[in-house]
Amino acid sequence: MEILVVCGAGASSTFVVQRVRGALQRAGLAHTARAGAESALDGDLDDVGLVLVGPHLQASLEDIRTRITGAEVALLPPDVFGDLDGSRTLELILESLHLAPLHLTRPAGAPDERHTP
Repeated sequence: MEILVVCGAGASSTFVVQRVRGALQRAGLAHTARAGAESALDGDLDDVGLVLVGPHLQASLEDIRTRITGAEVALLPPDVFGDLDGSRTLELILESLHLAPLHLTRPAGAPDERHTP
């Protein structure tokens, strides 16, 4: 399954995708991720199972949701660019796809911001 990360022009989403790809690989998940501008939503989305929308497009979120069929749509948090290893974004992906959370190994010294029971 493919994850599409969209932003206004496609530049900032590229940084998020690079981190997400690393997190997916570390987690052993076969999902792929690609970046795109908001205009990518008008293209072929047959393989896309999740669209992650940049926080600066929050005002367009409901419009985007009505344009997308067959894929989940989630808004990235405003601090997504601070997620340097992609682990928090991966948690959002898993939550959006209704998958169980993973227990990822964090880099040494990285805080674990997840709530664990």
